[in-house]
Amino acid sequence: MVKEAIQGDGKARVIIALLAVYISWGSTYLAIRIALKDFPPFFMMGIRFLAVGAGLFLFLRMRGAAMPDRVQWFNSILIGGLMFVGGGGVAVAEQWIESGLTSLIIATTPLWTVLFAAIWKRRPTRLEMTGLAVGLAGIAILNYENNLRANPLGVAILLLSAISWSFGSIWSQRLSLPAGLMSGAVLMISGGALLLIISLFAGENIGRAPSWESVGAVLYLAVFGSLIGFSAYNYLLGKVRPALAASYAYVNPVIAVILGALVAGERITWIGITAMLIILTSVALVMLGQKDK
Repeated sequence: MVKEAIQGDGKARVIIALLAVYISWGSTYLAIRIALKDFPPFFMMGIRFLAVGAGLFLFLRMRGAAMPDRVQWFNSILIGGLMFVGGGGVAVAEQWIESGLTSLIIATTPLWTVLFAAIWKRRPTRLEMTGLAVGLAGIAILNYENNLRANPLGVAILLLSAISWSFGSIWSQRLSLPAGLMSGAVLMISGGALLLIISLFAGENIGRAPSWESVGAVLYLAVFGSLIGFSAYNYLLGKVRPALAASYAYVNPVIAVILGALVAGERITWIGITAMLIILTSVALVMLGQKDK
């Protein structure tokens, strides 16, 4: 599958990029939970994206990369808002919902992607529609889990985050954005700045000196989740079929659930396991049913 998906680039680079996305994004759910011990959600996510985006932007400019034009900056604000402000919702929801279960709801992202792709005349196949139905069934089962049933607001925020990220990902392929890594840099700058503005209006503040554990989690999110993870994902979008690029969605929950149980002592109930298997099956069906680029 990997070999067929590659479009004029080395197989090794694609495999490395896939592993980078799987591992970095699969572990960010737990890192977010640790960072939230001392940092408010919008501020934590905003400073993470803005710092990495600004650093990458300056590095690329020093290397001779072209300055984005006004249209590209405007488009980056739109897409950055959809993708990264939506991503900020994950941190908000993790104040009430465990990291492993959070990753399961975010695993529905490809299901929404299929729906939004239809806006641009790309109708879902029967297999994709089957995956959508199975995925919704998995979400219904998750709502019987005590953790989710007690926090309907958290569930709603996570679903909106998945929808926002999906729409932003699809729309970004139809708008003029900078090429290569510069695209990721300006998207992170735009999204990070918007998150900090939301943090300001929400009245967020750091009530005490953050622990080294939380600071380390933010640094981990910045380096692995933002710089490495998003750069690798952005690379895959331009080099392989969408199905392969989005495969992180059904690998990450497994990593997140295992890490949550081993490191943070989170519970894994039979209902959670059943829902996880159903959701992963649904996403796999959607991936198998997608047409080639």
